[in-house]
Amino acid sequence: MAVPKAKVSKARRDKRRSSVWKLDMPGMVKCKCGEYNLAHRVCSKCGSYAGETIISKDSKKA
Repeated sequence: MAVPKAKVSKARRDKRRSSVWKLDMPGMVKCKCGEYNLAHRVCSKCGSYAGETIISKDSKKA
């Protein structure tokens, strides 16, 4: 049966449990249309990427 060799100090235990190393939020950037998107992805609202229109959002689907 596994048994710890020594007591884990409060500081070491709390460092392991802390949430300092966890990410808060993925990297969001503002598109030219004002919508927030994940970085390096096509905008879901206007369909542009790096200032160029990649997907045309003009045609409406029924």
